[in-house]
Amino acid sequence: MQPLSRLTLDYAPAEPRLKLSQNLTEFPLEILDLADSLEILDLSNNCLSSLPQEFSQLKKLRVAFFNNNQFEEFPEVLAACPNLSMISFKGNKLKSISEDALSPNIRWLILTNNQLTTLPSSIGKLSQLQKCMLAGNQLQSLPDELANCKKLELIRLAANQLQTLPAWLFNLPRLTWLAYAGNPCCQPTASPIDTSLAAIDPAELQLAEVLGQGASGIIYKGFWQTDASSVQDVAVKLFKGEITSDGSPLDEMQACMAAGKHPNLMNMLGKPSRPIEGKAALVFSFITSDYSNLGEPPSLETCTRDTYKEDTSFTLPVILKIAQGIAAVVAHLHSRGIIHGDLYAHNILVNSQGKAILGDFGAASFYDPSEQTTAKALESFEARAYGCLLEDLLERHISENEENEIKIFQCLRQLQQCCMSTVSSERPSFSRINQVLAEAATLV
Repeated sequence: MQPLSRLTLDYAPAEPRLKLSQNLTEFPLEILDLADSLEILDLSNNCLSSLPQEFSQLKKLRVAFFNNNQFEEFPEVLAACPNLSMISFKGNKLKSISEDALSPNIRWLILTNNQLTTLPSSIGKLSQLQKCMLAGNQLQSLPDELANCKKLELIRLAANQLQTLPAWLFNLPRLTWLAYAGNPCCQPTASPIDTSLAAIDPAELQLAEVLGQGASGIIYKGFWQTDASSVQDVAVKLFKGEITSDGSPLDEMQACMAAGKHPNLMNMLGKPSRPIEGKAALVFSFITSDYSNLGEPPSLETCTRDTYKEDTSFTLPVILKIAQGIAAVVAHLHSRGIIHGDLYAHNILVNSQGKAILGDFGAASFYDPSEQTTAKALESFEARAYGCLLEDLLERHISENEENEIKIFQCLRQLQQCCMSTVSSERPSFSRINQVLAEAATLV
């Protein structure tokens, strides 16, 4: 076993986190010497399959990552860590979770890409659970006790074996972000694939610098040359092909192609006729540099809510324009039987005038708009997500002391509160949201 001094060269109590990735097959007991200060432990990308009982000595531990290890059973000892609120076992071999393994203090539970066929009924005791990542397992149903998790806001169920979505799911008061593509209960899209999409010869594409990357793939700046005199700037997304926290990249591709065109949507140009570098890909219009991300992803502390740079602020006309653009594009997606599932500021690009472009379909799922009861329930989740977005924007409003500003602000605040109602049936439809925004725009 390596001495602790070699394993923790970057550890300091002022920054109480430790990350080790050294093909460990056993938990290094020397880590217990840090029990008085260690808060974040990352033992991902090792070969661990169990934890010792002594692990419970880590009384201050808040966050634990065990991604890409060899665990087949969820360690019961974790329930003995009183402050542990975030646990991740993504990419292990978990087959079972005992009834005594889950601490009621868990806020954020990541079990993506394992082999779970069932969940313990004790999951219903997780009264603090806000975020639950279950994509890429073999779940055929969810325990009814999960309905007791009233604080649950985000759940990823994609790429499982769910035959139906339980009725109680639609009554959770705070559920906002849902993904369930790749299950038998997710109907294939009824929306026609855009026939104007080109089948692009990869030989016509040249990849340049990386523009960004997410769980499902990497986006490159690209050049599409159709003839000697025509070169078009494009963005090319290469999909990793692995199950992500949101679901399957293949389901994401299908949603992108079914979404169609809209002024507030990333415009897809085509699909390469064969893989690029062995990976499936899509080609989009290039977004110029005057656009930037509206927000940043949630942090360990915020859990489900986006973060923003400290100096982020918006005038009311810009807030209204962003609000109108996003409401319009979500209504467009709903008309095509698609819920976005990840309506967040970090998935929105915006320019200084407030023109907003929605992207990232990694959590998108299909539904039948004609099945009105289910459709209304699913759309109410998006309404709450929209309310969260609007709340974030209004909290960062800077006044320009215009006479009509108070009326517009009050109108938007009231809309935001309606969207975030704990009774899902009371949330407005997006047709109503667009109507309210149009009325507010007349006051500008």
